[in-house]
Amino acid sequence: MSAAKTPGPARRRRGPLALAACAVAGALALAACDSGGDGDGGTSASPRPSAPDSSRFSGEPPSSMASSAESKKAEAKRSASAAAESASERAHDFEASVAADVERNRQEFTKQLAAADGRGNAVKDVSLTGKPLAETDNVRALVVTITNKTDATASFAVQVDFSDSDGKVVESKVVGAKDLKAGDKAQPLAISSKPPQPHLTAEIAKAQRY
Repeated sequence: MSAAKTPGPARRRRGPLALAACAVAGALALAACDSGGDGDGGTSASPRPSAPDSSRFSGEPPSSMASSAESKKAEAKRSASAAAESASERAHDFEASVAADVERNRQEFTKQLAAADGRGNAVKDVSLTGKPLAETDNVRALVVTITNKTDATASFAVQVDFSDSDGKVVESKVVGAKDLKAGDKAQPLAISSKPPQPHLTAEIAKAQRY
């Protein structure tokens, strides 16, 4: 049986050199695949852009944004309409409350005038001033000036009669002032519901202090 031969130095060096040659060959093959088709050995071709992934988009598409804007406009209109309706209701309630107070006062003044002796005890404390029809849109209105000439707080009831050219009373209005302090004045309006023509004469029929 013959003894095994020991590989020499040249053979031992061939292993690493072979591996290096294979690596170089592989790199050259990869470069050849990546090179451009024009054969000039230029830069490698850029990869084609891929379609965007819509699942990664954020925000809303234009149609949804428009729909949202319209919805907000409609909501704002509804809010404005509700606010206007609420304001109208409050104004109506306030007017109704004022009208109720005016009616209660009118009934109280009428009651005091009915109990007055003759023309009452305060005719000299009341005067009338007509307002120009141009300022009242052709509505006949009189300023009834009531002055408390006593030294104590008092209330006043006044009846204003409107008479035609024959002296016939065609309308009466009752106004007054409550809790008027000593020396103070009040100026309620006596407003006629009659047309501006024919001319009517206004006078203080009764005035009662109580």
